[in-house]
Amino acid sequence: MPMRTESYENQLISGDEIGIRRDSIKIKKRTTFAAHVSTLLLKRTEMNAILNTTPNAVFILTRDGITRCNRAAVRMLGVASLNELRNKYGRKGEGFLLRWPKNLLPLREDERPLTRALKGESVTEVVLAIHAETGEEITLRITAAPILAKGRIIGAVGIHSDITWGEQLSSNQAAAFTKQAGADHLLSQEQALRRQAENDLHRAKVELQALKDRIRSADIYPFHETNHTYHFGEVIGQSRCLENVFFRVEAVAPQDSTVLLLGETGTGKGLVARAIHNRSLRKHRPLVVVNCTALPASLIESELFGREKGAFTGASAQQLGRFEMADKGTILLDEIGDLPFELQSKLLQVIQEGEFSRLGSSRTVKVDVRIIAATNRDLYEEIRLGRFREDLFYRLNIFPITLPPLRDRKEDIPLLVEYFLEKFNRKLGKSLRHVTNETMGRLMAHAWPGNVRELESVIERAAIISPGATLQVLDHFETAVPVRAADEAKPLIDLERDYISEVLNRTNWRIEGDKGAAHILGINPSTLRGRMRKEGIRRP
Repeated sequence: MPMRTESYENQLISGDEIGIRRDSIKIKKRTTFAAHVSTLLLKRTEMNAILNTTPNAVFILTRDGITRCNRAAVRMLGVASLNELRNKYGRKGEGFLLRWPKNLLPLREDERPLTRALKGESVTEVVLAIHAETGEEITLRITAAPILAKGRIIGAVGIHSDITWGEQLSSNQAAAFTKQAGADHLLSQEQALRRQAENDLHRAKVELQALKDRIRSADIYPFHETNHTYHFGEVIGQSRCLENVFFRVEAVAPQDSTVLLLGETGTGKGLVARAIHNRSLRKHRPLVVVNCTALPASLIESELFGREKGAFTGASAQQLGRFEMADKGTILLDEIGDLPFELQSKLLQVIQEGEFSRLGSSRTVKVDVRIIAATNRDLYEEIRLGRFREDLFYRLNIFPITLPPLRDRKEDIPLLVEYFLEKFNRKLGKSLRHVTNETMGRLMAHAWPGNVRELESVIERAAIISPGATLQVLDHFETAVPVRAADEAKPLIDLERDYISEVLNRTNWRIEGDKGAAHILGINPSTLRGRMRKEGIRRP
């Protein structure tokens, strides 16, 4: 059956490797690029003509596999196209069997000339193979060499010459010296032509790659080297406001002083607390985290201070509290502004005296615990509204550290994006390395109400759907909500209470279930009931 043929010019040098963003290049540079591209396309035509007229099989290989071949190559392998070659013999052609002439053993992967050329060797070997089109055994002389760009190996080229006729010369044929001399002359011409083709092909490849990199770099955001002086674990940034945070962390960490972390949700208060603990003398002891919002109001006291067996219905065994677990270590009281008012006095006693009693016991337990408290609430406003003890505030406010929102340190966004790219490359098995200027501009223009936590979620979503090496962010960021006039402004706590009331009205005061207010607000039903009691929200 006659072999199906396809156009090989597009397999040799693909014109679609040249992509120019005309909207980002000045008119003068566009003219220069156009002339350069025209020259390269002419060279491509010349190279295709040279390679397709040589009887030798030519292969070009990168670490990703064979990327180019000529007509003689696909005839030798008995295929019709480069894609069929890859499907039949593998991306690197490893399925095309090569054998040593003397012992007839197949060449191992690391013995194959093109594989060795990819490692930097210039190789010439004589091997045996089966011509896939004719089915005959042939003798091949394979010459392979690396392709270099600025001293770096970017690929390899291999020339497979069929020298079977030279191996099969009989003694009576050897007498035809004149004929052989003529053949030698033709072979020399062919070798010279092949060397010229290899050199021209190499230059064209290097020029194309340089042009491609130049055009691509015009729209790729240039990440700069991160200054690890300001890199506390996962707390990353070089802005002035964050530099002040790092300075205060370094100053207070070796001490045993109580620290109050203030800042919006998602600014990294938990990470800063961990950084303080890891730089303290208590770093070899536990860091116990207590989320005062997540715990039901009825269980907070027993969770913090422990309970005795039989202290209340269902207390079937003694339980140690979080403060006892944190003895000689650190306890993080996250969202301290949500701690029920009736428990604040007991917490004050622990801070002042270092002792407390378990629920259902009169025995005093002494502990040595360093306290770090964190909140996103305005505690001054909470004191004014009578929801937070003033004396407890002054006990906690020994060394306050305010974490700036992401919108106030936008120069840190590229550092965070680069860090999250590395993180999700490891987690998702991706190889994302680039972010376009347009994408970075959108990220830096967003107000980030969810701060670093929101940015991390956006990057993870984008990493999941991005197929290549460039991050594709598909989120549509809403424009920032205009700031209310001073006479219209409301405290955050009032806005939160109004929103909870609005959701309850929409759900006809249904709390639980898929259509309940707790599900819509994204909190536990018991937590919502606790908020309603605390804020005095009642059904009319």
